Parts: sequence; C-alpha cells; structure tokens
Amino acid sequence: MKVLVTGASGFIGAALCKKLDQDGAEVIALLRKNVPELVDIEQVICELDDVAKIRQALIGVDVVVHLAGRAHRLNEKLSDPLAVYRKINRDLAVLIAELSMDAQVKRFVFVSTIAVNGMETGVTPVNELSEPHPAKAYAVSKYEAENELVRLLKDKMELVIVRPPLVYSGRAVGNFERLLKLVKLGIPLPFASVTAKRSIISLGNLLEFLILVLTHPKAANELFVVSDGVDISLPEMLRLLAEGMGKHPNVFPVPVRLLHFGAVLCRKEALFSQLCGPYLIDSSKSRRLLSWTPSYNVHVELSQAAKDFSTVDK
Repeated sequence: MKVLVTGASGFIGAALCKKLDQDGAEVIALLRKNVPELVDIEQVICELDDVAKIRQALIGVDVVVHLAGRAHRLNEKLSDPLAVYRKINRDLAVLIAELSMDAQVKRFVFVSTIAVNGMETGVTPVNELSEPHPAKAYAVSKYEAENELVRLLKDKMELVIVRPPLVYSGRAVGNFERLLKLVKLGIPLPFASVTAKRSIISLGNLLEFLILVLTHPKAANELFVVSDGVDISLPEMLRLLAEGMGKHPNVFPVPVRLLHFGAVLCRKEALFSQLCGPYLIDSSKSRRLLSWTPSYNVHVELSQAAKDFSTVDK
C-alpha cells in the first residue's frame, strides 16, 4: 500500500508516517520543510498549491491522508480570520482531493476536528448524527471543507472524514502543551473544583484508528467522531500529568462560576470552555461498524505523555 500524508511535519503527521513505515507501507511525506526524524521516508517538500510537484508525488498512491491545515493560534490577530482559514483548510484540501482524484487514488482520508460540533456538549454526547455547530473560523473552515469534499468526491473516490477531539502526547501542541508546561513549572492552578468531563484521544489511539480506516471497506464514505472512550475532568488530567513528571499535583479549588467570570473579564471565554466545559463524544459507531476498540488507556497515556514531555528539552 502506498500512502501520501500531507502535514507530515506536524506531530500527528510525523508520527503517522513513522508508524506506517514500520508497518511496511510505502510512505510519501508531503511537507513544507525537511523533517530530520523522517530521514528514512520519502519527503516531498513543497507548498500545498504546487500542483506540478503534488501530481508527481501522487503517482501510484492508493490512499491520501490529509492532515495539513492551519490550526487556531492563541492571541492571533487577523483582520479577516475566516478568509485566512478558508484558504488553507478548505480550498487547499479541495485542491489536494481534486489532484488525488485525477491520479486515481482510491481513498481520501480527511482529518477534521470535533470543534465542528461546537465548543461544549452539555450532558448529551455528540455523535456522527449530531447537528454541527462550528463557532470559530477554524471549525467553520473545516466544516466547509468536509461539505466540499463530500460534494466533489461523491461516486468518484472513497472519502473518510475523521473528527478527533484534543489529541495528546508528549509532543502535542496547543492547549495540551500549555498544560504540560504549567504542570512542569509547578504553578498553582485553580481548577480543583472543575467537574465537567471531556473526551480526548491519545496520539496512539488516533494513529491506530487512522491506519484502520485507510483500508477498512466499511469505512468508505463515512464520518467518524473518535475518542479514547473514557472521559476525564481537568483536575484528573492535571493529577495524571503531575504523576508522570514525578510531581505533586498543585491544584486548588476556585468556584467554577468565578473562573468563568475571570475568563469573561480577560476575554478568554473560548479557552475557559475548552478547558473547563463539558465535551462528551459517543464514538460507538467506530466500534459497531469497524469493530475498533482503543488499545491505549487514557490514564496510562496521560501519565506517559507527561513523562515524555519532561525528558525532552523544550
């Protein structure tokens, strides 16, 4: 099997390339700069709109995994954020899909985001039939990409859409990396009173699922929301991270309403929601349709992620 992975310089893309290579697949890593850790894997270095290079890279490819995109950046100031995110997350995804279709690629796996389903869920988990509620430009652009890909590829090429929640590992970026840094510094954190549970997914479980849907016949033209299958609160997460670093969890109670009020004053409501609000995912479709059960335990993996992070020079 020959697989092309876009966004191969990211922590998910690089790990996927290495895992596929270990499993005996022929891998092509499409990226914008050389990645030393992928030295044994064919790397095609180009921009995502370099049609000539991408056409060449797609020759003989069976499956494309599209991970490349622009993620939300903290404190980012853009005059027209939706236009920026659309150009990269929607338009370039469509371009890669069009080129893949021309190259007679059998299957296109698009890694979207659970943010398509909104910022919080309340007590009812979201599943593949839940009404989308993308709130931010990043999620809107991903949802629009999903719709465009469905329209473009219908009856022409197999499409699999995967919406993961927060993906964690010792090399993760974004909010999880920020939590790791805070725990490592030993800064007192006011989250002991947060009880809301959230669904997350370890890098190992996500890689396992992505590799499964590369070839599983029942995954064709399906949407999946995935998670570790065990939901966890922020204080539980912080405790496991501290445990992995050999530290005492330095959390103290502050009423959640007061935390929310502070977030409003600081204009950090989105961050508050992402950390303290409930987000529950029902990933039973993947078990029912694909017989997939996550191999990695959330408690073990969180502790290991922290251990890995603490031993890497950041």
